Amino acid sequence: MANFFPRWTNFLPLKIAICGGAVAGGVVLAFTYYATPKTLTAGYQPSQPIPFSHKIHVDQVGLDCRYCHSFEDVSGTSNVPGNNTCWNCHQHVQKESPKLQPLRDRMDPTLKHPDFGKPIQWVRVHKLPDYVYFNHSAHLNRGISCQSCHGEVDRMETVFQKNSLSMGWCLECHREPEKHLRPLEEVFNLKYDAKDYIAAHPGEMMKLGVKTPEDLGMKLKEHWKIHSKETCATCHH
Repeated sequence: MANFFPRWTNFLPLKIAICGGAVAGGVVLAFTYYATPKTLTAGYQPSQPIPFSHKIHVDQVGLDCRYCHSFEDVSGTSNVPGNNTCWNCHQHVQKESPKLQPLRDRMDPTLKHPDFGKPIQWVRVHKLPDYVYFNHSAHLNRGISCQSCHGEVDRMETVFQKNSLSMGWCLECHREPEKHLRPLEEVFNLKYDAKDYIAAHPGEMMKLGVKTPEDLGMKLKEHWKIHSKETCATCHH
């Protein structure tokens, strides 16, 4: 019987299999990368009802983080400021700024605005999945600064999510916490530099045998007896 198909078709199933495998592999790799928190949330920068500049309030004015986020070092969760926190200053400062009109509408009874007394609906920037437990106070009270997770937020005109906050990213810190530890009195100092700190305390550092930022991190880890857990139950309660 005559062969109705040319010889090259003998390799057609193999070619289809190879092409199909390449496409499937590409889809898997693309999904693995683009569906991670790094690409889904890192860089997230929502608009807020009032354009609040951390650069002005923290870097220029010098407000401590805890003035607005008042119980982040004593609670498992951090809080956003209520209307009264903003009004304490802005009933006297920048009183005519149009950017602050939403605040005046809610706090000035003479305006008789329908939103009077209602909270400002700030848009949350950093949010972990509901199945993840993170305790702010546990980290802050052992020398982990806001900057380790949130980046140089003091220089941000509009806050954005600097890091992915993924499981792998958290584990990197848990495996080498000494890279992020700082003295407790420096946790909220967003201009902290380990080299400057060592230079400013020569006697104490010499006594401890600390010469480099790496030495300081290891001494703090030893002092606080930090043994960061890496088990699933650490964060998934």
